[in-house]
Amino acid sequence: MRWAIEDGWTLTQRYLAQLARRPARLATVVAFPILMVLIFAYLLGGGMSVPGGGSYREFLMPGMFAMTMAFGLSGTMIAVLDDAAKGVTDRFRSLPMAPSAVLTGRVAADLLNAVLALAVLVGCGYVVGWRPHGSLGETLAALGLLLLLRTALVWAGIYLGLLTSDPSMVTLAQTLEFPFGFLSSAFVATSTMPAWLGTVAEWNPLSSTVTAARVLFGNPGAAGTSWVSAHPVLMAVVWPLVLLAVFVPLSVRRYGRLGN
Repeated sequence: MRWAIEDGWTLTQRYLAQLARRPARLATVVAFPILMVLIFAYLLGGGMSVPGGGSYREFLMPGMFAMTMAFGLSGTMIAVLDDAAKGVTDRFRSLPMAPSAVLTGRVAADLLNAVLALAVLVGCGYVVGWRPHGSLGETLAALGLLLLLRTALVWAGIYLGLLTSDPSMVTLAQTLEFPFGFLSSAFVATSTMPAWLGTVAEWNPLSSTVTAARVLFGNPGAAGTSWVSAHPVLMAVVWPLVLLAVFVPLSVRRYGRLGN
């Protein structure tokens, strides 16, 4: 276990060093969510209303936090494909190191990256008028649920990156991130959608995390009509755990079979 942790931390540092040497990629990670906040808060927000009343900007920010976490899937795919294309992954497999380190190091580095992006976005939220109204414990719980979703989606990205060698699959994943995000309660209340579409959106795992964050932050727009909307905090834990139960074993198995 100690060997695996040490090797995992070594590769975490490698991935972070790569990110530091590519400031353009780091700037994109931070700048794009801020740009999205400004677009929705100042350009589109004037035409948005929150059922039950309340500030649209306070309604928006938990959705933007969750969307930023969702963007980790394609980012992880890019990193995994890049290492595979350069032969780095094969080199790691030939070294006397813990096999789990390549995967756990990638996850740990991405989570540190996500914490940075989330911190910047929280600061941006304060600038546009968002505030958490819950207790410190509830606020930390909401941030924890957002990072739990990120962890689950990172493992999904690792598996998809190991599964294919075609860079066009990254473009497909990036294209699907936006429908996945918009077909949720991230930007608009599901009650404003047609009934059948609202039900689909409420069962979107992203919606559970968004709604749970709104509940814990004390922001408006947390109400829903379905069972899953009535238990958002529970489902914000269940959905990521289901994804982890699926993609962690698949990723480990796929990594073990590379080159066979």
